[in-house]
Amino acid sequence: MKLLITGLNHNTAPIEVRERLAFEENTLPDALDRLRRQPGLIEGMILSTCNRVEVAVTAEEETNAEAAVEEFLAEERSIERSWVTPYLYRHDGSNAIRHLFRVASSLDSMVVGEPQILGQLKSAYALAKDRGTVNGFLDLLLTRAFNVAKRVRSETEIGENAVSVSYAAVELAKEIFGSLQGKRVLLIGAGEMAESAARHLRRAGVAGIVVANRTRERSEALAEAFQGRAVDYDTFTTVLPEMDILLVSSAAPHYVVTREQMQTVLGLRRNRPMFLIDISVPRNIEPNVNELDNVFLYDIDDLGKVVDSNLQGRREMAEQAEEIISEEVERMMHRLKTREVAPTIISLQEQFERVRAAEVDRMRAKLGPLSPQQEEAIVAITRGIVNKIAHGPIAELHRQAAAPEGAGLITIIRSLFKLGEG
Repeated sequence: MKLLITGLNHNTAPIEVRERLAFEENTLPDALDRLRRQPGLIEGMILSTCNRVEVAVTAEEETNAEAAVEEFLAEERSIERSWVTPYLYRHDGSNAIRHLFRVASSLDSMVVGEPQILGQLKSAYALAKDRGTVNGFLDLLLTRAFNVAKRVRSETEIGENAVSVSYAAVELAKEIFGSLQGKRVLLIGAGEMAESAARHLRRAGVAGIVVANRTRERSEALAEAFQGRAVDYDTFTTVLPEMDILLVSSAAPHYVVTREQMQTVLGLRRNRPMFLIDISVPRNIEPNVNELDNVFLYDIDDLGKVVDSNLQGRREMAEQAEEIISEEVERMMHRLKTREVAPTIISLQEQFERVRAAEVDRMRAKLGPLSPQQEEAIVAITRGIVNKIAHGPIAELHRQAAAPEGAGLITIIRSLFKLGEG
Protein backbone atom coordinates (compact mmCIF):
# COMPACT_ATOMS: atom_id res chain seq x y z
CA MET A 1 0.00 0.00 0.00
CA LYS A 2 1.18 3.54 -0.73
CA LEU A 3 0.15 6.99 0.46
CA LEU A 4 -0.17 10.00 -1.86
CA ILE A 5 -1.27 13.60 -1.35
CA THR A 6 -1.87 15.66 -4.50
CA GLY A 7 -2.93 19.29 -4.46
CA LEU A 8 -2.30 22.97 -4.91
CA ASN A 9 -2.34 25.93 -2.56
CA HIS A 10 -1.74 29.68 -2.33
CA ASN A 11 2.00 29.12 -2.85
CA THR A 12 1.74 27.07 -6.04
CA ALA A 13 -1.35 28.47 -7.78
CA PRO A 14 -2.98 31.91 -8.11
CA ILE A 15 -6.60 32.36 -7.16
CA GLU A 16 -7.82 32.09 -10.76
CA VAL A 17 -6.47 28.51 -10.78
CA ARG A 18 -7.57 27.60 -7.24
CA GLU A 19 -11.13 28.68 -7.88
CA ARG A 20 -11.31 26.39 -10.92
CA LEU A 21 -10.41 23.41 -8.72
CA ALA A 22 -12.42 24.35 -5.63
CA PHE A 23 -15.25 21.96 -4.73
CA GLU A 24 -18.62 23.31 -3.66
CA GLU A 25 -19.54 21.81 -0.31
CA ASN A 26 -22.70 20.12 -1.58
CA THR A 27 -20.75 18.32 -4.34
CA LEU A 28 -18.18 16.72 -2.05
CA PRO A 29 -20.13 13.59 -0.98
CA ASP A 30 -20.66 12.38 -4.55
CA ALA A 31 -17.11 13.39 -5.51
CA LEU A 32 -15.74 11.25 -2.67
CA ASP A 33 -17.75 8.28 -3.92
CA ARG A 34 -16.32 8.71 -7.42
CA LEU A 35 -12.80 9.10 -6.03
CA ARG A 36 -13.09 5.86 -4.10
CA ARG A 37 -14.21 4.04 -7.26
CA GLN A 38 -11.01 4.95 -9.12
CA PRO A 39 -9.15 1.69 -9.98
CA GLY A 40 -6.52 0.75 -7.43
CA LEU A 41 -7.44 3.40 -4.86
CA ILE A 42 -8.21 2.11 -1.36
CA GLU A 43 -9.12 5.27 0.58
CA GLY A 44 -9.63 8.92 -0.28
CA MET A 45 -10.31 12.34 1.24
CA ILE A 46 -10.79 15.78 -0.35
CA LEU A 47 -9.84 19.01 1.43
CA SER A 48 -11.14 22.14 -0.33
CA THR A 49 -10.65 25.59 1.24
CA CYS A 50 -10.10 29.13 0.01
CA ASN A 51 -6.34 28.54 -0.10
CA ARG A 52 -5.94 24.88 -1.04
CA VAL A 53 -7.45 21.86 -2.75
CA GLU A 54 -5.89 18.52 -1.79
CA VAL A 55 -6.71 14.89 -2.43
CA ALA A 56 -5.22 12.32 -0.06
CA VAL A 57 -5.40 8.65 -1.05
CA THR A 58 -4.03 5.25 -0.21
CA ALA A 59 -3.57 2.90 -3.13
CA GLU A 60 -2.39 -0.56 -4.05
CA GLU A 61 1.35 -0.70 -4.71
CA GLU A 62 1.04 -1.43 -8.42
CA THR A 63 -1.42 1.43 -9.01
CA ASN A 64 -0.38 4.66 -10.74
CA ALA A 65 -2.09 6.68 -8.04
CA GLU A 66 -0.67 9.99 -9.25
CA ALA A 67 -2.28 9.62 -12.67
CA ALA A 68 -5.54 8.36 -11.16
CA VAL A 69 -5.88 11.39 -8.88
CA GLU A 70 -4.94 13.90 -11.57
CA GLU A 71 -7.45 12.36 -13.99
CA PHE A 72 -10.06 12.50 -11.23
CA LEU A 73 -9.43 16.20 -10.59
CA ALA A 74 -9.50 17.03 -14.29
CA GLU A 75 -12.77 15.19 -14.82
CA GLU A 76 -14.45 16.51 -11.67
CA ARG A 77 -13.58 20.13 -12.38
CA SER A 78 -14.01 19.91 -16.17
CA ILE A 79 -10.46 21.03 -16.95
CA GLU A 80 -7.59 19.69 -19.00
CA ARG A 81 -5.15 17.63 -16.97
CA SER A 82 -2.22 19.26 -18.78
CA TRP A 83 -3.52 22.69 -17.74
CA VAL A 84 -3.57 21.99 -14.00
CA THR A 85 -0.55 19.66 -13.69
CA PRO A 86 2.10 22.45 -13.49
CA TYR A 87 0.40 23.87 -10.38
CA LEU A 88 0.16 20.58 -8.49
CA TYR A 89 2.43 19.24 -5.78
CA ARG A 90 2.66 15.56 -4.96
CA HIS A 91 3.84 14.05 -1.68
CA ASP A 92 4.17 10.36 -0.95
CA GLY A 93 5.36 8.22 1.97
CA SER A 94 7.00 10.13 4.81
CA ASN A 95 6.82 13.40 2.83
CA ALA A 96 3.03 13.02 2.65
CA ILE A 97 2.88 12.41 6.40
CA ARG A 98 4.99 15.50 7.06
CA HIS A 99 2.83 17.60 4.73
CA LEU A 100 -0.38 16.48 6.44
CA PHE A 101 1.02 17.20 9.90
CA ARG A 102 2.15 20.68 8.74
CA VAL A 103 -1.25 21.44 7.23
CA ALA A 104 -3.08 20.36 10.40
CA SER A 105 -0.70 22.45 12.52
CA SER A 106 -1.21 25.55 10.32
CA LEU A 107 2.43 25.69 9.24
CA ASP A 108 1.46 25.50 5.56
CA SER A 109 -1.24 28.18 5.81
CA MET A 110 -1.14 31.65 4.31
CA VAL A 111 -1.55 32.87 7.89
CA VAL A 112 0.80 30.76 10.01
CA GLY A 113 -0.92 29.74 13.23
CA GLU A 114 -4.49 30.40 12.11
CA PRO A 115 -6.92 27.89 13.65
CA GLN A 116 -9.43 27.55 10.81
CA ILE A 117 -7.51 24.95 8.81
CA LEU A 118 -7.68 22.37 11.59
CA GLY A 119 -11.46 22.69 11.70
CA GLN A 120 -11.63 22.44 7.91
CA LEU A 121 -9.45 19.33 7.94
CA LYS A 122 -11.61 17.75 10.64
CA SER A 123 -14.72 18.47 8.58
CA ALA A 124 -13.15 16.87 5.49
CA TYR A 125 -12.20 13.83 7.56
CA ALA A 126 -15.67 13.54 9.11
CA LEU A 127 -17.33 13.64 5.67
CA ALA A 128 -14.94 11.03 4.24
CA LYS A 129 -15.48 8.86 7.30
CA ASP A 130 -19.24 9.17 6.89
CA ARG A 131 -19.03 8.19 3.20
CA GLY A 132 -16.81 5.22 4.04
CA THR A 133 -13.88 6.48 1.95
CA VAL A 134 -11.60 6.70 5.00
CA ASN A 135 -11.56 3.51 7.01
CA GLY A 136 -8.01 2.25 7.40
CA PHE A 137 -4.55 3.78 7.22
CA LEU A 138 -5.81 7.28 6.36
CA ASP A 139 -8.05 7.09 9.41
CA LEU A 140 -5.04 6.32 11.59
CA LEU A 141 -2.94 9.04 9.96
CA LEU A 142 -5.55 11.79 10.20
CA THR A 143 -6.30 11.00 13.82
CA ARG A 144 -2.59 11.32 14.52
CA ALA A 145 -2.45 14.61 12.58
CA PHE A 146 -5.09 16.10 14.87
CA ASN A 147 -3.07 15.07 17.92
CA VAL A 148 0.10 16.55 16.41
CA ALA A 149 -1.71 19.86 15.81
CA LYS A 150 -2.86 19.87 19.42
CA ARG A 151 0.69 19.25 20.60
CA VAL A 152 2.07 22.06 18.42
CA ARG A 153 -0.45 24.52 19.86
CA SER A 154 0.13 23.45 23.46
CA GLU A 155 3.96 23.40 23.27
CA THR A 156 4.51 26.55 21.18
CA GLU A 157 2.90 29.98 20.93
CA ILE A 158 2.17 29.53 17.24
CA GLY A 159 -1.51 30.34 17.73
CA GLU A 160 -1.03 33.38 19.96
CA ASN A 161 -2.18 36.63 18.35
CA ALA A 162 -2.28 35.03 14.92
CA VAL A 163 -3.20 37.42 12.12
CA SER A 164 -6.34 36.14 10.43
CA VAL A 165 -7.33 36.68 6.81
CA SER A 166 -10.17 38.92 7.93
CA TYR A 167 -7.78 40.97 10.08
CA ALA A 168 -5.49 41.40 7.08
CA ALA A 169 -8.49 42.62 5.06
CA VAL A 170 -9.29 45.25 7.67
CA GLU A 171 -5.65 46.37 7.76
CA LEU A 172 -5.77 46.87 3.99
CA ALA A 173 -8.94 48.94 4.39
CA LYS A 174 -7.09 51.15 6.88
CA GLU A 175 -4.33 51.69 4.31
CA ILE A 176 -6.91 52.85 1.77
CA PHE A 177 -8.93 55.17 4.01
CA GLY A 178 -6.36 56.07 6.66
CA SER A 179 -9.03 55.62 9.33
CA LEU A 180 -12.21 53.56 9.37
CA GLN A 181 -13.96 55.89 11.81
CA GLY A 182 -17.44 56.62 10.49
CA LYS A 183 -17.21 54.19 7.55
CA ARG A 184 -20.18 51.96 6.70
CA VAL A 185 -19.68 48.28 5.86
CA LEU A 186 -21.69 45.64 4.02
CA LEU A 187 -20.83 41.99 4.68
CA ILE A 188 -22.08 39.46 2.14
CA GLY A 189 -21.96 36.09 3.83
CA ALA A 190 -22.37 35.35 7.52
CA GLY A 191 -19.91 32.55 8.16
CA GLU A 192 -16.80 32.37 10.31
CA MET A 193 -14.79 34.73 8.07
CA ALA A 194 -17.56 37.35 8.08
CA GLU A 195 -17.93 37.13 11.85
CA SER A 196 -14.19 37.58 12.36
CA ALA A 197 -14.17 40.55 9.96
CA ALA A 198 -17.11 42.15 11.77
CA ARG A 199 -15.22 41.90 15.05
CA HIS A 200 -12.12 43.62 13.63
CA LEU A 201 -14.17 46.26 11.82
CA ARG A 202 -16.09 47.13 14.96
CA ARG A 203 -12.81 47.54 16.85
CA ALA A 204 -11.55 49.81 14.05
CA GLY A 205 -14.46 52.16 14.70
CA VAL A 206 -16.76 51.69 11.68
CA ALA A 207 -20.09 53.51 11.94
CA GLY A 208 -22.31 50.58 11.02
CA ILE A 209 -22.36 47.01 9.75
CA VAL A 210 -24.98 45.62 7.39
CA VAL A 211 -25.20 41.88 6.75
CA ALA A 212 -26.69 39.99 3.79
CA ASN A 213 -26.80 36.21 3.71
CA ARG A 214 -28.84 33.58 1.90
CA THR A 215 -30.11 32.39 5.28
CA ARG A 216 -31.94 35.37 6.78
CA GLU A 217 -31.78 34.00 10.33
CA ARG A 218 -27.99 33.79 10.16
CA SER A 219 -27.59 37.34 8.85
CA GLU A 220 -29.91 38.66 11.57
CA ALA A 221 -27.96 36.84 14.27
CA LEU A 222 -24.61 38.23 13.04
CA ALA A 223 -26.01 41.74 12.64
CA GLU A 224 -27.45 41.68 16.15
CA ALA A 225 -24.13 40.50 17.62
CA PHE A 226 -22.39 43.62 16.24
CA GLN A 227 -25.19 46.19 16.62
CA GLY A 228 -25.81 46.17 12.87
CA ARG A 229 -28.76 45.35 10.65
CA ALA A 230 -29.66 42.62 8.20
CA VAL A 231 -30.90 43.07 4.64
CA ASP A 232 -32.36 40.58 2.20
CA TYR A 233 -29.72 38.79 0.15
CA ASP A 234 -31.62 39.33 -3.08
CA THR A 235 -31.77 43.11 -2.60
CA PHE A 236 -28.38 43.95 -1.06
CA THR A 237 -27.43 46.04 -4.13
CA THR A 238 -29.97 48.66 -3.02
CA VAL A 239 -27.83 49.50 0.03
CA LEU A 240 -24.45 49.36 -1.76
CA PRO A 241 -24.38 53.10 -2.62
CA GLU A 242 -24.49 53.87 1.11
CA MET A 243 -21.47 51.65 1.86
CA ASP A 244 -17.78 52.54 1.96
CA ILE A 245 -16.53 48.98 2.42
CA LEU A 246 -17.85 45.73 0.92
CA LEU A 247 -16.50 42.41 2.18
CA VAL A 248 -17.68 39.25 0.44
CA SER A 249 -17.13 35.79 1.91
CA SER A 250 -19.99 33.74 0.54
CA ALA A 251 -20.07 30.27 -0.96
CA ALA A 252 -21.80 31.30 -4.18
CA PRO A 253 -20.39 29.54 -7.28
CA HIS A 254 -20.72 32.72 -9.37
CA TYR A 255 -20.20 36.48 -9.21
CA VAL A 256 -22.65 38.18 -6.87
CA VAL A 257 -21.24 41.66 -7.62
CA THR A 258 -20.56 42.61 -11.24
CA ARG A 259 -18.79 45.48 -12.99
CA GLU A 260 -22.11 46.75 -14.32
CA GLN A 261 -23.61 46.88 -10.83
CA MET A 262 -20.58 48.72 -9.48
CA GLN A 263 -20.73 51.32 -12.27
CA THR A 264 -24.26 52.12 -11.17
CA VAL A 265 -23.27 52.21 -7.50
CA LEU A 266 -20.35 54.58 -8.17
CA GLY A 267 -22.64 56.94 -10.06
CA LEU A 268 -25.01 57.08 -7.10
CA ARG A 269 -22.03 57.66 -4.78
CA ARG A 270 -20.79 60.49 -7.02
CA ASN A 271 -17.54 58.54 -7.38
CA ARG A 272 -16.65 58.57 -3.71
CA PRO A 273 -14.08 55.73 -3.24
CA MET A 274 -15.11 52.24 -2.20
CA PHE A 275 -12.99 49.42 -0.79
CA LEU A 276 -13.97 45.90 -1.88
CA ILE A 277 -12.43 42.73 -0.47
CA ASP A 278 -13.36 39.34 -1.90
CA ILE A 279 -12.12 36.47 0.26
CA SER A 280 -14.34 33.91 -1.48
CA VAL A 281 -13.00 31.03 -3.56
CA PRO A 282 -14.30 30.92 -6.21
CA ARG A 283 -14.34 34.72 -6.34
CA ASN A 284 -17.71 36.41 -5.93
CA ILE A 285 -16.80 39.88 -7.22
CA GLU A 286 -16.13 40.19 -10.94
CA PRO A 287 -12.35 40.88 -11.18
CA ASN A 288 -12.62 43.63 -13.80
CA VAL A 289 -14.48 45.75 -11.24
CA ASN A 290 -10.96 46.80 -10.29
CA GLU A 291 -10.66 48.67 -13.60
CA LEU A 292 -13.21 51.25 -12.43
CA ASP A 293 -11.97 54.53 -11.00
CA ASN A 294 -12.31 54.97 -7.23
CA VAL A 295 -12.78 51.25 -6.64
CA PHE A 296 -10.10 49.36 -4.71
CA LEU A 297 -10.73 45.63 -5.14
CA TYR A 298 -8.59 43.03 -3.39
CA ASP A 299 -8.89 39.26 -3.38
CA ILE A 300 -7.43 36.76 -0.95
CA ASP A 301 -4.08 36.64 -2.76
CA ASP A 302 -3.65 40.38 -2.26
CA LEU A 303 -3.42 39.89 1.49
CA GLY A 304 0.15 38.64 1.11
CA LYS A 305 1.88 41.82 2.30
CA VAL A 306 0.09 41.86 5.66
CA VAL A 307 0.49 38.11 6.02
CA ASP A 308 4.24 38.23 5.25
CA SER A 309 4.84 40.65 8.12
CA ASN A 310 2.91 38.26 10.33
CA LEU A 311 5.12 35.38 9.26
CA GLN A 312 8.35 37.26 10.02
CA GLY A 313 7.28 37.79 13.60
CA ARG A 314 6.31 34.15 14.01
CA ARG A 315 9.31 32.49 12.37
CA GLU A 316 10.93 31.39 15.63
CA MET A 317 7.71 29.80 16.82
CA ALA A 318 7.31 28.13 13.45
CA GLU A 319 10.81 26.64 13.78
CA GLN A 320 9.86 25.16 17.15
CA ALA A 321 6.74 23.70 15.58
CA GLU A 322 8.76 22.22 12.70
CA GLU A 323 10.94 20.37 15.22
CA ILE A 324 7.83 18.84 16.76
CA ILE A 325 6.60 17.85 13.28
CA SER A 326 9.92 16.13 12.48
CA GLU A 327 9.78 14.20 15.74
CA GLU A 328 6.19 13.14 15.10
CA VAL A 329 6.94 12.06 11.53
CA GLU A 330 9.81 9.90 12.76
CA ARG A 331 7.57 8.40 15.43
CA MET A 332 4.86 7.68 12.87
CA MET A 333 7.31 6.07 10.46
CA HIS A 334 8.65 3.84 13.23
CA ARG A 335 5.09 2.85 14.08
CA LEU A 336 4.37 1.99 10.46
CA LYS A 337 7.58 -0.03 10.09
CA THR A 338 6.67 -1.93 13.23
CA ARG A 339 3.27 -2.65 11.74
CA GLU A 340 4.96 -3.95 8.59
CA VAL A 341 7.20 -6.33 10.52
CA ALA A 342 4.39 -7.70 12.73
CA PRO A 343 3.01 -10.17 10.13
CA THR A 344 6.51 -11.66 9.66
CA ILE A 345 6.97 -12.09 13.42
CA ILE A 346 3.57 -13.77 13.71
CA SER A 347 4.33 -16.05 10.73
CA LEU A 348 7.70 -16.97 12.26
CA GLN A 349 6.13 -17.84 15.59
CA GLU A 350 3.42 -19.90 13.91
CA GLN A 351 6.02 -21.73 11.80
CA PHE A 352 8.07 -22.64 14.88
CA GLU A 353 4.95 -23.78 16.71
CA ARG A 354 3.93 -26.04 13.82
CA VAL A 355 7.40 -27.68 13.81
CA ARG A 356 7.33 -28.08 17.59
CA ALA A 357 3.85 -29.64 17.62
CA ALA A 358 4.74 -32.03 14.79
CA GLU A 359 7.86 -33.24 16.63
CA VAL A 360 5.91 -33.76 19.86
CA ASP A 361 3.31 -35.83 17.96
CA ARG A 362 6.10 -37.93 16.44
CA MET A 363 7.61 -38.45 19.88
CA ARG A 364 4.26 -39.58 21.31
CA ALA A 365 3.98 -42.23 18.58
CA LYS A 366 7.36 -43.67 19.62
CA LEU A 367 6.99 -43.44 23.40
CA GLY A 368 3.41 -44.63 23.70
CA PRO A 369 0.99 -43.31 26.34
CA LEU A 370 2.41 -40.54 28.55
CA SER A 371 1.26 -39.40 31.96
CA PRO A 372 -0.10 -35.85 32.31
CA GLN A 373 3.10 -34.82 34.07
CA GLN A 374 5.20 -36.20 31.21
CA GLU A 375 3.03 -34.44 28.61
CA GLU A 376 3.40 -31.15 30.48
CA ALA A 377 7.18 -31.59 30.77
CA ILE A 378 7.59 -32.32 27.04
CA VAL A 379 5.49 -29.29 26.06
CA ALA A 380 7.42 -27.03 28.45
CA ILE A 381 10.83 -28.24 27.23
CA THR A 382 10.02 -27.97 23.52
CA ARG A 383 8.42 -24.54 23.88
CA GLY A 384 11.45 -23.34 25.81
CA ILE A 385 13.76 -24.50 23.02
CA VAL A 386 11.58 -22.85 20.35
CA ASN A 387 11.41 -19.56 22.25
CA LYS A 388 15.20 -19.47 22.59
CA ILE A 389 15.68 -20.11 18.87
CA ALA A 390 13.04 -17.52 17.90
CA HIS A 391 14.27 -14.85 20.29
CA GLY A 392 17.24 -13.76 18.16
CA PRO A 393 15.45 -13.28 14.83
CA ILE A 394 12.40 -11.64 16.47
CA ALA A 395 14.51 -9.24 18.55
CA GLU A 396 16.48 -8.25 15.46
CA LEU A 397 13.29 -7.70 13.47
CA HIS A 398 12.00 -5.39 16.19
CA ARG A 399 15.33 -3.55 16.36
CA GLN A 400 15.61 -3.08 12.60
CA ALA A 401 11.92 -2.24 12.03
CA ALA A 402 12.48 1.48 11.38
CA ALA A 403 15.96 1.16 9.85
CA PRO A 404 16.51 1.49 6.08
CA GLU A 405 17.71 -2.12 5.92
CA GLY A 406 14.60 -3.34 7.73
CA ALA A 407 12.78 -4.37 4.56
CA GLY A 408 15.76 -6.42 3.43
CA LEU A 409 15.94 -8.21 6.77
CA ILE A 410 12.26 -9.12 6.55
CA THR A 411 12.88 -10.65 3.12
CA ILE A 412 15.86 -12.66 4.41
CA ILE A 413 13.96 -13.98 7.46
CA ARG A 414 10.97 -15.02 5.37
CA SER A 415 13.26 -16.81 2.93
CA LEU A 416 15.39 -18.55 5.57
CA PHE A 417 12.39 -19.89 7.43
CA LYS A 418 10.28 -20.49 4.30
CA LEU A 419 7.50 -18.20 5.42
CA GLY A 420 6.16 -17.75 1.88
CA GLU A 421 4.96 -14.46 0.36
CA GLY A 422 3.97 -11.48 2.52
